[in-house]
Amino acid sequence: MDLAVEVFRMLADATRIRILWALIGQELSVNELAAEVGKMPASVSQHLAKLRMTRLVQTRREGTQVFYRLENEHIAQLVTDAVYNAEHSGPGVPGHHLPDTDLVQLHRNAEGA
Repeated sequence: MDLAVEVFRMLADATRIRILWALIGQELSVNELAAEVGKMPASVSQHLAKLRMTRLVQTRREGTQVFYRLENEHIAQLVTDAVYNAEHSGPGVPGHHLPDTDLVQLHRNAEGA
């Protein structure tokens, strides 16, 4: 149970949620993630270090660049469920209940939120 609590503690930060959301289905460098989440690379690096220590992300080195990806599909599901659950707090039909053709746009909109 302590490990589960630690995962939720890591998820209790909007920047870390945005980083994990951006990594769903792809791997990105620190600079790419910084651009995606609208933060400075140094700040993103600090968040990634915490996410890596708690095994929510893993790395792959290519030359001098380091690429980050989610540790496993359970992280993607956890983040997706959290974002979708939050959508139910807003007015109208939650975005994830839109037709499948609108889901790509939903993912892009949520990244900028």
